[in-house]
Amino acid sequence: MFHLTVLNHLSYVNERPLVMGSKERIIRLKEETRTNILEAACQIVKNEGWQALSMRKIADLIEYTAPIIYEYFANKDAILQELTRRGYCILSQSLELARREHEDPAQQLEAMWLAYWNFAFAEKEFYQLMFGVEVNCCVMQKSCPELETPGMLINSVIREVMKEQNPTDEIIYQKYYTFLSVVHGLVSINIVGNGLSDQINNQILKDAIGGIIRSIKS
Repeated sequence: MFHLTVLNHLSYVNERPLVMGSKERIIRLKEETRTNILEAACQIVKNEGWQALSMRKIADLIEYTAPIIYEYFANKDAILQELTRRGYCILSQSLELARREHEDPAQQLEAMWLAYWNFAFAEKEFYQLMFGVEVNCCVMQKSCPELETPGMLINSVIREVMKEQNPTDEIIYQKYYTFLSVVHGLVSINIVGNGLSDQINNQILKDAIGGIIRSIKS
């Protein structure tokens, strides 16, 4: 009886890694498929624009059947929401890296808005989706924390720049949207219209950011 119990236990132990390995493999394959779907969506958008994106085109590009796509995403809006979330994650990482390059809060703030500007053109398709530039912006759930992170990062530095004034949250938000209005406006002009030269853009951007920083420090 003892030997049988031990053998059964050893058999269970020996088989368990195989079961766990199989489950891990299934999870990995599902994640790879999900990633392939999102990458295919990005490729279509880069080649043809957001308006051209469809579930059928995604399925054709990665040679899956449409029903498989729907196993991972309920509809196109679900794909857009996930891509929007990822765009905000990339932007937040860029802002955090820019902040770490400087010790002085004013320099951090300038670097972060320049990083925002660079993100808008390095990841133009993401930016268009996130902020509704030339595309109908999908409705994201308010509970999604990634959407709030860029503003929180920038606002924390604005507060540090203004710490001697002991600003209220309302003042911080006002200053944030002052920055955002200028930078986003200039980005939109360049994406939607013919755009300005790099030299003029850089001069406008630095003048605007520098002017706002000086105003909030005074």
